[in-house]
Amino acid sequence: MTYADLVYSAGMLSWPGGSARAVCGKGGVRADKREGDHASPAGTFPLLRSFYRPDRLASPRTALPLAALRPNDGWVDASADPNYNKAVTLPYPASAEALWRDDGLYDAIVVIGYNTDPVVPGKGSAIFLHIAKQDYGPTAGCVALAKDDLLAALEQLQPGDKIRIG
Repeated sequence: MTYADLVYSAGMLSWPGGSARAVCGKGGVRADKREGDHASPAGTFPLLRSFYRPDRLASPRTALPLAALRPNDGWVDASADPNYNKAVTLPYPASAEALWRDDGLYDAIVVIGYNTDPVVPGKGSAIFLHIAKQDYGPTAGCVALAKDDLLAALEQLQPGDKIRIG
């Protein structure tokens, strides 16, 4: 694929050879994204790596770096913590989101490279491409689509691919 390979706009995620219904954060899409605003960040960002729940899915086919989630995987959302917006092992002394979820939304996730290089405290964390709720309810800031659509997109993704949110 090429620059801005996935494009999220107006409730759709498009990529070369496909498109699907998708949803973003309940705060909309914002250029001035902040931690806790429930908005998805506007812009173009690299797709860094992917994770999956090995007890629920076979290893997805993708050329992106891929790892199996473990029950103690988490992602720091505490702005003042030195590991802010990074993966950690739970339990963790600061606030961190559990990646091993009962609701299935993180059975497959792609890390969107928002606020990662450099990490700016308070600018937002844990922005993923993940599985949507059955009713396509809004996310807390991620982009989400149906499981089968996410797996189809993952098959086509390559290292260096990007997503444009806007």
